[in-house]
Amino acid sequence: MKPPQEHYNARYVWLLATVAALGGLLFGYDWVVIGGAKPFYEKFFQLGSGQQVGWANSCALLGCLLGSLVAGAGADRFGRKKLLIVSAVLFAVSSVLTGWAPTFTAFVIWRITGGVAIGIASNVSPVYIAEVSPAPWRGRLVSMNQMTIVVGILAAQIVNWLIAEPVPAGATAEMIRQSWNGQLGWRWMFTAVTVPSLVFFLGALFVPESPRWLAVRGQKDRARRTLARIGGEEYAERALADVLGTAEPHAQEGRWAELLAPGMLKVLGIGVFLAVLQQWSGINVIFNYAEEIYRNAGYGVSDILFNIVITGSINLVFTLVALGFVDRLGRRSLMLAGCVGIAVFHFLLGLSYYFGLRGMPVLICTLATIACYSMSLAPVTWVLISEIFPNRIRGAAVSVSVSALWIACFALTFSFPTLNAALGPAGTFWLYSGICVIGFLFVWWRVPETKGKTLEQIEREYAGEKRAAIRT
Repeated sequence: MKPPQEHYNARYVWLLATVAALGGLLFGYDWVVIGGAKPFYEKFFQLGSGQQVGWANSCALLGCLLGSLVAGAGADRFGRKKLLIVSAVLFAVSSVLTGWAPTFTAFVIWRITGGVAIGIASNVSPVYIAEVSPAPWRGRLVSMNQMTIVVGILAAQIVNWLIAEPVPAGATAEMIRQSWNGQLGWRWMFTAVTVPSLVFFLGALFVPESPRWLAVRGQKDRARRTLARIGGEEYAERALADVLGTAEPHAQEGRWAELLAPGMLKVLGIGVFLAVLQQWSGINVIFNYAEEIYRNAGYGVSDILFNIVITGSINLVFTLVALGFVDRLGRRSLMLAGCVGIAVFHFLLGLSYYFGLRGMPVLICTLATIACYSMSLAPVTWVLISEIFPNRIRGAAVSVSVSALWIACFALTFSFPTLNAALGPAGTFWLYSGICVIGFLFVWWRVPETKGKTLEQIEREYAGEKRAAIRT
């Protein structure tokens, strides 16, 4: 029997989750800020080739992959807290040095460094939240990390819109380069993230280490104290016994090779597929290429920036909807509904381009697609990835899944211009629609419901499934 929810120290649990989720806020801001700065830093550095433009827009993904790989080994060896602190420092340093980079080479180096911070935060923040959360609250608390990502995205979009001075119609590249936007405005867009980075750093210094990581590493007294603050002494004893019942026999076995064991490989496959699906659903094309999508739909520069703010607002509103339903309806239901909704609206967006519709039809379809994504694949993927793996190798398994996510994100971002040229906008969005249909079928057949279960219950269920397969 689980203790009633009112026995949990809600203020303390939400405080821990909020501090960890600041990593998501910085992730969201740093990821999207480049979109608003793009028209200006390209002119400042006089980027003349498509290769340079593409490298500037995607180089941070290399850092994301590196950070994700580092986070896997680091989080299991050194703990979740230390990695949160490292990511906060990297966010603060890279934001300033990217914003005031004197050369394009320096700009790229510090964008990659910022990507490392994103890679670490995208791994460690949801894992830390999952490991300190009581089972009945875990879905909404881990989803809060996605909400802060969305808040960061919206903050970047608003900051870009407010900082950028209106661009006159017909302005030449040289006029933009010599303007305030071209010389200083884009620099402040990047630098603005320094303040929340410092708040994240200070908060990470004072939160406790994950009790589950402590228990696996043999530090039972420290783990018990944190668990007692979360739910009282009885909860602490029960939770600690539960953790040790699954983790203690393997306390020193959290090796990467264990991920290739037959039963674990199946679970890892689910995590990797969900991570890739989140990206190949095509939503980040709308975020990363919003300027091009809306320009092709007939919007001017100022209208494009305003439309981007609207997309961020829709993203936030429907992430809040997910926060309210992920522990009620469950993870699986939201994922299935999201795959259907995104597939339908991608198909309609393709029809809009096919029949030459411009303006409002394109805007409505993109907003509806973002709404479906924001209440399903965006938050729930992070929830599932953070909870389906065993305690002893969670850091490594999440690292592999999130690394797959960043590789898929790079493939999506890199391939869109080629697909757009080869298939046209209509064919490209129909392709993304088909991928979502495949995602629906995979979730229906392979993804279990984890709502309301402790992390250890989920682990035991997978272990039981493995034993049944062996007996068969």
